[in-house]
Amino acid sequence: MFPFDRIELRGLVITTIIGTLPHERTLAQPLQIDLSLFVNLRQAGQSDDLGDTVHYGEVTERVAQVVRGAQDRLLERLAERVAESVLAMPRVEAVEVTVAKLRPPVPEQLHSTAVHILRHRRDYPVQAPPKSLSS
Repeated sequence: MFPFDRIELRGLVITTIIGTLPHERTLAQPLQIDLSLFVNLRQAGQSDDLGDTVHYGEVTERVAQVVRGAQDRLLERLAERVAESVLAMPRVEAVEVTVAKLRPPVPEQLHSTAVHILRHRRDYPVQAPPKSLSS
């Protein structure tokens, strides 16, 4: 069991270039992004202050920017990029990311294809700032 509360964002639809087939490299397609952010919400629950939680409007804007600019081939890579960007936000200790192609390029009737990942802040070690040239 994860020891934090969750903020859930469901059904964010963003159009972007993704895929390995030639037509997927030229035609943007819709993806659905679902997120669960693991955050300690006790302070926000007591203070009723937006500064004590994660602003989901900022999360959706950040995720949309990542997805629109990525042009990855694999959903797995895009999900990783999304997770990394969300974990860079203060207070987010872990994130579950689901990225679904709403129009998968398969010959059978299929509602969607998706990948689902769970990443923790500890999966992304903090890098030391670059050393100054004068040192």
